[in-house]
Amino acid sequence: MNTPDLGALLADIETLVTCESPSKDHEALARSAAEVAAIGRRLLGTEPEYLLTEGCPHLRWRFGPGPARVLLLAHHDTVWPAGSLLTHPYGVHEGVLRGPGCFDMKAGLVMALHALAALPERAGVTVLVTGDEEIGSPRSRVLIEEEARGCEAVFVLEASADGGALKCRRKGVSQYRVEVGGRAAHSGLEPEKGVNAGVELAHQILAVTELADPARGTSVVPTVLSAGTTVNTVPAAAVVALDVRAWDLAEQQRVDAGLRALCPVLPGARVRVTGGVNRPPLEAAASGALFGLADSLARDLGLGPLAAAAVGGASDGNFTAGLGVPTLDGLGAVGGGAHADDEHVLVAELPRRTALLTALVEAVLSGRPGRSEGVAR
Repeated sequence: MNTPDLGALLADIETLVTCESPSKDHEALARSAAEVAAIGRRLLGTEPEYLLTEGCPHLRWRFGPGPARVLLLAHHDTVWPAGSLLTHPYGVHEGVLRGPGCFDMKAGLVMALHALAALPERAGVTVLVTGDEEIGSPRSRVLIEEEARGCEAVFVLEASADGGALKCRRKGVSQYRVEVGGRAAHSGLEPEKGVNAGVELAHQILAVTELADPARGTSVVPTVLSAGTTVNTVPAAAVVALDVRAWDLAEQQRVDAGLRALCPVLPGARVRVTGGVNRPPLEAAASGALFGLADSLARDLGLGPLAAAAVGGASDGNFTAGLGVPTLDGLGAVGGGAHADDEHVLVAELPRRTALLTALVEAVLSGRPGRSEGVAR
């Protein structure tokens, strides 16, 4: 196995982690995109295309004159607010790397660039680095889907699941707002003249939670909610946000139909539902053959057998799998603590997983078939 240089990997990861890039801060994202471009320019010998959508910067490298066969998919934005380095400084201690966004997913982004740099032939490969994944990819989804169409494989550099498992199945995500209209009135003098939107919202929250099906892995979770204006006024308006997760499209559609059918309980109240499917599920069939190929290559490289995982979180790989394009996720860093205080990367795994990614891309470009067994279901 031709092992990538660990020192070079760590130096580039430090550069990106110490360049903070919250998803909604376009100035910070511009600085981050410049750092990513500089690393890619040095490793790949060519400039990326800068793609700006509604102020959000993305980067793309395309290699070869023909259509893309392999897409490497990454993002450079993080959930961490500006200033997080003061409380969560970058550092490496006893084989563990820490810092905001290191696991999700700046290490994986660096790994993608180093893996591609090790390839003797890159024709047919595209690298897309987006800047809004952590907020649902509202500005990059079209780019992602355009680049993925027609590809033989999409490799997503999101962090691995527990123990380094690849993410071969992801739940689909739907997001909704349930808005309730009522009628204001003085809560002490004449509450009977009002229509309490807060009470109506409580009825609706109980109704929507009944749409969940734990046995099928379908969750319907009320998250942010609000109602009312002052303590002595019957609320005239109320709203709740819903996060829906499901393993298959049929369940997403069932919940969607149930939400569209919500009716008011209180006389005079009004209910409006907006939103819908954000990301389709990444189903096991999309990853089967690629996981088999990755497992075979890992054994060839002396990295041992790979594990497959099914996870509730979504990624941009959901979009590509939803198009029917073979997609393998979780190929980035091994570690843990995504979005949490203990976010970390296991240093020893960085060169090993980078070498595996290089082998995967090379195998697809050379036409090596995969095996479909062993995918989590």
